[in-house]
Amino acid sequence: MSAKKISSRSPARNNTSNTVTDNTREGLVIVNYGKSLLIEDGHGELVRCVPRRSLGPIVCGDRIGWEPAGDRSGVITGIEPRHTLLTRADGENRARPLAANLDQIVIVAATEPELDEYLVDKYTVAAELVGVQPLLVINKTDLLDSNTRASFEQRVADYTGIGYRVLFTSTLANTGVPALEQALTGRTSILVGQSGVGKSSLIKRLLPELDIAIGKLSEASGLGRHTTTATTLYHLPEGGKLIDSPGVRDFRLGPVDRVQLEQGFREFRNSLGQCKFHNCRHMSEPGCAVASAAQENRISPRRLESYRQLVIASQGT
Repeated sequence: MSAKKISSRSPARNNTSNTVTDNTREGLVIVNYGKSLLIEDGHGELVRCVPRRSLGPIVCGDRIGWEPAGDRSGVITGIEPRHTLLTRADGENRARPLAANLDQIVIVAATEPELDEYLVDKYTVAAELVGVQPLLVINKTDLLDSNTRASFEQRVADYTGIGYRVLFTSTLANTGVPALEQALTGRTSILVGQSGVGKSSLIKRLLPELDIAIGKLSEASGLGRHTTTATTLYHLPEGGKLIDSPGVRDFRLGPVDRVQLEQGFREFRNSLGQCKFHNCRHMSEPGCAVASAAQENRISPRRLESYRQLVIASQGT
């Protein structure tokens, strides 16, 4: 990243404003610890910064303006416009930013714990709404024999059938990892998924110098090794950036209206606008073109059920 001065254009998507002075520099947010953040300056050095109170939430992947305030410390003065922003709902169902400027959401699932298609569907909907490509990774495939592998391939056919890429990986057998590396190269990706699906093992394969990187983060932050529990951005050896987010039990989209949800299921789009009623919610209305498509197996009945669960969850109907 260059060391040129940050621009003064207004970041409308962020609802924040930049304060630009002759001392303002560009930076990339590597990790947010709450009260302080680690940013990477234009020379690749880590700087511990605090944000000005007037700024909204700042997340991994944000490009920011900052000013030095001492030895390897500074103040964040502005946020550059975000190309994309992934959010998740908090305990009060409010959208909270998770990562910015993504190209790809990598959804890691596994043979153990049990594949949760509804959780995967929520992530794919989020990817569609953000405008980035989802990639589904089925990890721990060394636990599958030929019969269970065929069963898993059938289960993920809902995703391959609508154009999503699915990779099967095993860090133990080191299979599928080169294909994943290639899929990540040149992109800014975030790794998401349940706890226990093997994200940490994948990251160790993808980042051979992970321990060195963690050590540098710990030293720069002054917070110790527990910094790895925070969402963190790493640079990949072959180019590209990988954001690791802590494993979650669940992922909630937050407030999303029906029209947005429809668009989040890309396979619905050929049927939209063809229902008997223009305000059809595709729940149980007569003459629903989406339901007809599911009955004829032109779209997945299981995915339609996920959509209906999301309508209920997001709108309380």
